[in-house]
Amino acid sequence: MQRVFDRARQFLEETRGDKRTRRNQGFPSTERALPSFGSPFSIPITQNISSYLGSRNPLAGPIDPSTESVWLFDNTAYRPIHPYPHSPQPWQADFHTAFFKKETGKDVSKAVADIADKIGLKELGSEEERERGERTIAERLQPFIDVVAPARWAEVNLPNGKLQRLGPGGRSGTSRQIVSFATDHSNGETMETDAVKPELTPHGPMLTTFAEPEGWMVISDIDDTVKVTLTPSPVGILRTTFLSAPTPIASMPALYTHIHSLLNPTWFYLSASPYNLYPFLHSFLHANYPKGTILLRDASWMDLSGFLLSLTQGTEAYKTGRMDLIHNWLPKRKVLCVGDSTQSDPEAYGNIYRKYKGWVKKIFIRKVADVAEMDVKEKNTSERFEKAFKDVPKDVWQVFEDPNELYAAINNLKTS
Repeated sequence: MQRVFDRARQFLEETRGDKRTRRNQGFPSTERALPSFGSPFSIPITQNISSYLGSRNPLAGPIDPSTESVWLFDNTAYRPIHPYPHSPQPWQADFHTAFFKKETGKDVSKAVADIADKIGLKELGSEEERERGERTIAERLQPFIDVVAPARWAEVNLPNGKLQRLGPGGRSGTSRQIVSFATDHSNGETMETDAVKPELTPHGPMLTTFAEPEGWMVISDIDDTVKVTLTPSPVGILRTTFLSAPTPIASMPALYTHIHSLLNPTWFYLSASPYNLYPFLHSFLHANYPKGTILLRDASWMDLSGFLLSLTQGTEAYKTGRMDLIHNWLPKRKVLCVGDSTQSDPEAYGNIYRKYKGWVKKIFIRKVADVAEMDVKEKNTSERFEKAFKDVPKDVWQVFEDPNELYAAINNLKTS
């Protein structure tokens, strides 16, 4: 039921541009040919039905270390803004978790073979290289196959020594809740929060970054902005996600290092990918870019057609909604938005600029011109950018191809 609702919402949020891109690049036909892994709810009927109650589920229980695990997502702690002059508010943060049953996914061999065939793995050199590629596909595919564990909660140790219960998870196996804590922290400081039983967290503790109300903030797209993804092509997405070594966009790591040293911003990485890709993206970003909060779609599809839908359908509405949430947390921060032309970043950033006057100070859009399948005439025209940034001053937004073009503009932000 939840998957049906999520897909219906995405369908209603699909723009004409989404439909055109998906049709021209053959996404629907590719999605129909991808494997499905069945129902994600191979759980007792009481847990299944009660999971509709979400955080108010009276039948929820603690996570079982022997059969279940929990992912703890990095987050950003902020101080709520009081409408009247007031002493600083206590820190609070959105604690986001996902619960899974261990080793419950179906045999992945058929799915691995299917993906390997679609991305042309058999055309790679030696048999040893093909076997290595199949192992990589199987490893990255596993989070899409593992069965979610709704109606579960876990306890973590907060920095003040108190225990905090997170969850229970709802239909998608995820939970979100605002947690307040009165401990003293400085801007930019980080802390780790782990489960009371660390063996529950296969991807390690949650990293919280503290952000005072004022200062700079970067909201960055991921796919084809900081990571090579080839989002105009369904086969390109499958190849770069499940087989290729994740590759940074040339010169972007150096640019982001410069931004971090100059502005000391809080970082948010915003992607329409489903949360199943969190470990993969988390490792990539931590290895190449400043650490920050990664915001992904709360949907465990249990099939790969849903994965492609997440990346290509309703992304403008999704990203605008996520930025609404960030604004609620940090409305006084000065914002730098970075995205690309493959999807709806220009439109989403234009929406946010117009909605919250004065919040967004600068917008950079990478013009992607090196993807053969991309409709450059549609995506990279000046008319498209002018329309997306209607009523946005021309000195606020800039389209670039080489990140080295941006250093002068970034240096000017220091004095703005």
